[in-house]
Amino acid sequence: MTTWLKRIRSAVLMGLTWAVVWVPVALLTSMIVDPNESMDEPWILIGAYPGFLSAVIFSMVIWIAERRRRFDELSLARVGALGAVAGLLVGMVPFVAGSNSTNLPTWLLMFAIAGPITLLSALSAGGSLALARRAEKLNLLDAPANVARR
Repeated sequence: MTTWLKRIRSAVLMGLTWAVVWVPVALLTSMIVDPNESMDEPWILIGAYPGFLSAVIFSMVIWIAERRRRFDELSLARVGALGAVAGLLVGMVPFVAGSNSTNLPTWLLMFAIAGPITLLSALSAGGSLALARRAEKLNLLDAPANVARR
């Protein structure tokens, strides 16, 4: 498989993973924000879409910023910062795409939307790095068949 296809595949897989992880956070948020279920929002999608987009953008940022290093070789602080950048970019999408239709000030609405997405993205990036390091430590992909049985 070519390098670009591998990169696209890894970005999509990371996006799907982050989307699945972010859905329970959105469902917990719905229990706090909308306990009577009076809003029409599909809370599963409210967690899945930003999670998927954040992971794909994070993958692109990693490709651009760290071309010569493998993902498991990066520092946790750097990966967290790059994850936060990706989350901030995704959190700003509603404000670039539309206008404020609420009575809240725009800065407060930006903080309420972009803040949690940025935090979740940074945490997800750190978790992805921890999983990559664990996989490299176990060396599961390159291990011979008889080692995997032990």
